[in-house]
Amino acid sequence: MSTAHLIVTLVAIGANTFSGLAAITRFGPVMKVLAPAMANAGVPQTWLVFPIGTLKLAGAAGLAVGLLGAPIIGAAAAIGLILYFVCAAYTHVRVGDYSQTFFGAVGVFLPLAVASLALTR
Repeated sequence: MSTAHLIVTLVAIGANTFSGLAAITRFGPVMKVLAPAMANAGVPQTWLVFPIGTLKLAGAAGLAVGLLGAPIIGAAAAIGLILYFVCAAYTHVRVGDYSQTFFGAVGVFLPLAVASLALTR
């Protein structure tokens, strides 16, 4: 495992864990940005626990398992996160919502998942 893979994947694990927990707990500072973006995109807030928060936490857990010795699980988790964030981006693009949430998904979370997958051996 390369140092780059370790660092990128640890950052991806941290980011997705925080984001998943923030969604599940409806963390106030995050909800100030997330709630209007979800409303604009037509995504109900009932989805914050499942599928949104659950999938992010599952992806983070899978990446961690990949680092602990099961690279196929880590690769599968990265692919799952890539699909999740591509779908999230599409959901915002189709309604013309280019909020902070959109740019966070496309500019931070998606590249982290792609880099983690690309660096997996």
